[in-house]
Amino acid sequence: MSGIPFVTLEDPRYGEAVQVSPLVRRVVARNPSKFTYLGTGTYVVGAGRDVAVVDPGPDDDRHRDALHEALRDRSVTAIVVTHCHADHSPLARWLAVETGAPTIAFGPHARHDHDDEHDDDGLPDVPADEPAGDTGPAPAAAAGAVKMEESTDLAFDPDVRVADGEVAAAGTGWTLRAVHTPGHTSNHLCLALVEERALFTGDHVMGWSTTVIGPPDGDMRAYLESLRRVAGRGDEVLWPTHGAPVTDPGPFLEAYLEHRLAREAQVLAAVRAGHRRIAPIVLDLYAAVRPQLHKPAARSVLAHLVKLVDDGVVAVEGGGRPRLSSTYLPA
Repeated sequence: MSGIPFVTLEDPRYGEAVQVSPLVRRVVARNPSKFTYLGTGTYVVGAGRDVAVVDPGPDDDRHRDALHEALRDRSVTAIVVTHCHADHSPLARWLAVETGAPTIAFGPHARHDHDDEHDDDGLPDVPADEPAGDTGPAPAAAAGAVKMEESTDLAFDPDVRVADGEVAAAGTGWTLRAVHTPGHTSNHLCLALVEERALFTGDHVMGWSTTVIGPPDGDMRAYLESLRRVAGRGDEVLWPTHGAPVTDPGPFLEAYLEHRLAREAQVLAAVRAGHRRIAPIVLDLYAAVRPQLHKPAARSVLAHLVKLVDDGVVAVEGGGRPRLSSTYLPA
């Protein structure tokens, strides 16, 4: 259904600092999962001694040691985090102590009074034994891989909060400018590498998969608006935290957006056809998707339903805010 020209990363070269562009090296953590693809890609920006690190990654000893080696002859001047999921930000604390560099982000993860995470979505629990995402190719798991869920690093609070459009970090020959892209999380930040017309997209855009939008912090309306904004930037390459670069962003982003809008139309049609709960909607719309991914898919369906309720075309039976456990009706 997606029509998205997904790209794959053939060899993650775990633990190596791989030169992927004149100004960028990447070190991939060995933490493949249904959320992280082959693992978290930490980027080291800068060709000279002074560098910035983007998304230090999970609290994993092997990845920490690999970063220590990659940064041995460099001076880290900035540690930039796209958002506060546990596969992106935890090693920022260690790296800040190790280098004395400030941590930089849009802000900490937002706190919410209500959390649907433990609501009954009506879907069976299926072991997450395949490292793959919402849609897209399913790579083979690496032997002995650390499998981590997309939990939130609530302890992370940056030393420096950067606003949309501000320079997040800069050094000799490189500049990282903040692009606030809420949707996946409310504090999600992309980083524009000005000199290479490149964008580090975190989890906002991933080359291997669509992105899970999970309320209450995930917001589908904000995500669509952010996606349109990124599509209009004209970047020459996108560097997701997970997977290979997107080297032809225009058609890719157009297909990414079309997929989301088509999914929204499908969710609305499912409610109008008589599906009242999220579980049957997921089983219908994601019939071709691995069962391990149905629970994260349910969170994205919820995000679509929140938007449709706000749009006035779907209603929650009995009123109240949309939840995984709610019953939905055409408005």
